Amino acid sequence: MSTILITGANGNLGQAVVNRLMQEKYNIIAVTGKEGGDLPDDPHLFRAEVNLTDEQQSIKFAENIINVHQDLDAAVLLVGGFAMGKLVDTRKSDLEKMIDLNFFTAYHLVRPLLKHFLQRPGGGRFILIGSRPGLKAEAGKDFFAYSLSKSMIFKLADFINAEGNGKNVSATVIVPSTIDTPANRKAMPGADFSRWVPAGNIADAIIFSLSETGRMLKDNILKIYNRA
Repeated sequence: MSTILITGANGNLGQAVVNRLMQEKYNIIAVTGKEGGDLPDDPHLFRAEVNLTDEQQSIKFAENIINVHQDLDAAVLLVGGFAMGKLVDTRKSDLEKMIDLNFFTAYHLVRPLLKHFLQRPGGGRFILIGSRPGLKAEAGKDFFAYSLSKSMIFKLADFINAEGNGKNVSATVIVPSTIDTPANRKAMPGADFSRWVPAGNIADAIIFSLSETGRMLKDNILKIYNRA
């Protein structure tokens, strides 16, 4: 099996994706944060702690794993953050924080990895996480900085697909509605959790996107909303 890079690996969604990747027998390079759950011990799982908002640290990390794992052919980039606030209440520093978390944590790895994938005969695949507020302003007007930063992910995928056209390099954006996590349940105790999307189902969508059939898809946005 090939090697997959996953960021945000010890988050709620990341842990579900790691478990599914392990079931599919991938070699996994798991980038973890200081906070989050534990990952299982497995000889095919390699851990690294990287500050992905730091451009030089991210590039050095990417170059190292490319040198060691020549079979690296996909990156699942899950790191992100959320904040409330309408446009009129959003300061430059608020916007910069959200763009750092939701855009640059992906971009800092996309740039060196895209160069690697474009040179590989087998190409490569990016899986990014978008959001409904990033697609529709009406859905995101109460959290402007978050929504704007997530909208940048869709354009990043467009540019990856333009660069990779005909070279077997592509990007897909998975767009979940509310993810069913302990944190979201605590924050919205009166909600109907059955309408939300379990992390395991998003992990299944990511696995499909990495499959031979998934790599043939031309629409680079997959919405997984359930009934939310």
